Amino acid sequence: MSRFVVKGGNPVQGTFTPTGNKNAALPMLAACVLTDQEVVLRRVPDIADVQVMCDLLRTLGVSVDRKGDVVTLRASEVNADKLSPEFCRKIRGSILLAGPLLARCGKVRLAPPGGDVIGRRRLDAHLHGLQEMGAELKFSVRGIDLSCAQLRPADLLLDEASVTATENLIMAAAGTPGIHVIYNAACEPHVQDLCRLVEEMGAEVTGIGTNRLVIKGRKDPGGADVELGADYIEAVSYLAAAAVTGGSLRICNVHVPSVYRVLHRAFDRLGAGWEVDGRDWVYHAREKLQVGDDLGGAIPKIEDGIWPAIPSDLMSLLIVVATKAEGSILFFEKMFESRMVWTDRLISMGARLVQCDPHRVLVTGPCDLSGSHQTSPDIRAGMALILAALSAEGESIIENAQMIDRGYQEMDLRLRELGADIEREG
Repeated sequence: MSRFVVKGGNPVQGTFTPTGNKNAALPMLAACVLTDQEVVLRRVPDIADVQVMCDLLRTLGVSVDRKGDVVTLRASEVNADKLSPEFCRKIRGSILLAGPLLARCGKVRLAPPGGDVIGRRRLDAHLHGLQEMGAELKFSVRGIDLSCAQLRPADLLLDEASVTATENLIMAAAGTPGIHVIYNAACEPHVQDLCRLVEEMGAEVTGIGTNRLVIKGRKDPGGADVELGADYIEAVSYLAAAAVTGGSLRICNVHVPSVYRVLHRAFDRLGAGWEVDGRDWVYHAREKLQVGDDLGGAIPKIEDGIWPAIPSDLMSLLIVVATKAEGSILFFEKMFESRMVWTDRLISMGARLVQCDPHRVLVTGPCDLSGSHQTSPDIRAGMALILAALSAEGESIIENAQMIDRGYQEMDLRLRELGADIEREG
């Protein structure tokens, strides 16, 4: 078990280039099993979750070769019976193999998927959709068995706009001849990236970026060579680090107007907005951060939701930024019932906040945080604790560093390059 040792007080400043989107990488890696042709993915982050997914693909017989940020995959032959239960339990993304394996092999057996413990994470939308496409399901606490002679086209209405369920059904549809319609589809940027990949592989997709997707699949998808979009959650994590430490930062090659609008409105509410310079985002240091009240001086609220609402992955980071902003603000986490349970750690560091219930936290700032000994419970809360430690007086120790490694590539090294005092031990 490794940990991070952080000494607060240094401004995070300089120039930073984000990796490819973690949340796009996992489904796009899974999509390679749709074809026996070569699939090349560029700008792939070198993070723990990607490494586990690549190992999982190798257990199926997929050739996986990585050189820098380029991953070349070829699933010439796939053995759906060889999925490793151990690797399945390590990441939530293992469930993404259900759709493409059913389309390619007609069967799949998955151990229960792992991932962050941030609340109940349903599989119903995945499995019901695949059943409507003709799959037979056997479900138990030991795992999931799906089989079919041939998936069929279907009009699918998801009971929730689940990102991973949408991705699973996109891949199943792309490898199944006929016209498929997915209503109430998730439309996050990484879902759009996957749509563009299956288009490159020969499927036809209309409605990209909306909640209604029409997919014309084919029996034998071909190869592809595509680049992942920038990881915008990673980008704003580093912007948040600059904001809470009084630094200035340029984020290179990240700008997409629709993504900017969604993310910027949350940070701007805390007085931590940034400028656009071509393809870059530029955050300038300022004397203080200020919460923007609602009309009439009412306490404002930041709440998450399905895209284009504020992503749940941002909530933990925004709470730390709020501890440095003058004023009060309510955070309402609607997606996951356990996302907020880590905030007692911030209280022990000196934050003035009240966890009203499992879904709501009221923060009043600015607060002078003090170094502390904490443990990272999940990827985003772990990064939030790093932000708190960077802005705190004294030394902090953040245990369970490997949890943060699941979503951030060489985080300690990259923060040091930007002036932070952070070291890894163990």
